[in-house]
Amino acid sequence: MTIRNWFKFFIMSMLVGGGVTAVASLFIRWDFFQPYLSAGEFGEFIAAFAWMILLGFTMSVIAQAGFFAYLTLHQIGVGVFKSLTLWNWVQMLLIVIVLVDLIIFRFAPDAKSTGDWLFYIGLMLFLIGAAIATAVQKVKMTGKKHVFIPAVFFMIFVTSLEWIIALMGRDENINTYVALLLFPLVSVNAYQLLILPKYNAKSEVDRQKLEERRKARKQAAQQT
Repeated sequence: MTIRNWFKFFIMSMLVGGGVTAVASLFIRWDFFQPYLSAGEFGEFIAAFAWMILLGFTMSVIAQAGFFAYLTLHQIGVGVFKSLTLWNWVQMLLIVIVLVDLIIFRFAPDAKSTGDWLFYIGLMLFLIGAAIATAVQKVKMTGKKHVFIPAVFFMIFVTSLEWIIALMGRDENINTYVALLLFPLVSVNAYQLLILPKYNAKSEVDRQKLEERRKARKQAAQQT
């Protein structure tokens, strides 16, 4: 990917993260915004809304770091196991491990009631559903069935690792952030996975155009 297209990719991913977090916060953290509106403190409301957007930008950067780390991991995995099929089986095993880890070590310590369990399991089902939906779309876009498992792995395994930042918190309102931060991570990761080929293709076109311009300048210089 060219630097120009990487920059566009980075900015668009940031906007996705910030926008999704801002919208989700109006529903999940309405208690945070409502007092400012009730008191007519619109400046404070805007500042709080901007803070949520900034939070989304931060989660976007984390998601982008995780995405490029996964691209490296995927290449290493294929190289080590010498077979995409075997690497896919390993990824399926890792998916199971991370889901079990979420339930036993992340959810169980903080789940004090049936409502808490429903809350956490609901978020997990959302993560799994979003992963499957993204993977299905990836298969449709590429026409390659073998990309399904890597896409699900990225969406579940990598997103879960990024999500641990919120899951390890111990603030009294941590559950609201556990829910809130999952949305930008899932959204940005899905966006990156689906849109990356477009930027790669655009980069290839840009490189070809650049090479043609160089040849044209070289020919013009030779003629003079």
